[in-house]
Amino acid sequence: MFTIEHDFDATVITLVDEGSPHLEEDVTIQAFEECVTIEQYDPRRDEVVKIVLSMAQVNELAAALNLPEGIYRLAPRRKD
Repeated sequence: MFTIEHDFDATVITLVDEGSPHLEEDVTIQAFEECVTIEQYDPRRDEVVKIVLSMAQVNELAAALNLPEGIYRLAPRRKD
């Protein structure tokens, strides 16, 4: 299950892990104009862990999800 909310400066997506006996903590993804943050509570450390991705990293991640194993470099987009 997941939720999507549109805030003033970000789109917030929350992924809820439901189902099997081994459930992970919810993941919150916030998409801003200049970056994307991913947060998840870590019960072992009793704190929220945050990862910040640049928009270039997000584009590479999106491309990687649909490619086979290997090493890749995205070609820069051409401006017409």
